[in-house]
Amino acid sequence: MNIDLSGKVALVTGAAQGIGAAVARTLAAAGAAVIVTDLEARSTVAAAVLAGMGDSGRRAEFAVLDVSAEQQWQSVMQQVERRHGGLDILVNNAGVVLVKPVEQVSLEEMRWITRINMEGVFLGVKHALPLMKPRAAANPAGASIINISSAMGIKGYPFGSLYSMTKGAIRLFSKSVALEFAQLKYNIRVNSVHPGLVDTAMVDFETDQLSQLGAMGASTPQEMRQAFENYNPMGRLGTPQELANAVLFLASDLSSFITGSEMTVDGGETAR
Repeated sequence: MNIDLSGKVALVTGAAQGIGAAVARTLAAAGAAVIVTDLEARSTVAAAVLAGMGDSGRRAEFAVLDVSAEQQWQSVMQQVERRHGGLDILVNNAGVVLVKPVEQVSLEEMRWITRINMEGVFLGVKHALPLMKPRAAANPAGASIINISSAMGIKGYPFGSLYSMTKGAIRLFSKSVALEFAQLKYNIRVNSVHPGLVDTAMVDFETDQLSQLGAMGASTPQEMRQAFENYNPMGRLGTPQELANAVLFLASDLSSFITGSEMTVDGGETAR
């Protein structure tokens, strides 16, 4: 069954590369008007994402957004309201990882990762609501917020405790606001998606950092990647498109009775 998002407006954070770029392309290909957002420093990369969308790229536009900056969220949402009149889909994807033994983590590093991974999701939900509530009321299936967490938001992550902490927070924040919006009759679904190890630049960074720490007996990034693949029940890393497919379902009206859920897309990793 083809999913049709024609007439819907979506905003994706951290969409210049990796999972976010795949999500933006997939939502646009399904017919949605997509606001592709990312940091200004990588806006040229985001432009390349738009160019790579082909015909569906005509339904996409780029906006600078530091998810930890409330004023930027306000500015972007004002832009969305002016251009599109509202918002149907919010994908809070932007995030960073910190790989370091907890005893070496500084307070500023802890604050840095929480500003982006936790505060960014909170600000997105808060400032998207005024644009989503009228659209949700007009659609029996409602509107959809999808917060990208991680498999490490469900299970522990040695040397990545701060990352795991923030992703676990996203999981329970999503469940809590899903219940809140249901009680308030907003008709806005909120779900979290939990990727396992996905073949992206972030995982490349993690394999490099973890191999330097000798994690899982690996001494090189190549050995670390192989250890990741061997650990996964399906014997491989995921792809950004596989994550985008899950997001597409949650963004669509097909998921109209799904809220407060956590969708793991991890090759069975959290089933262990």
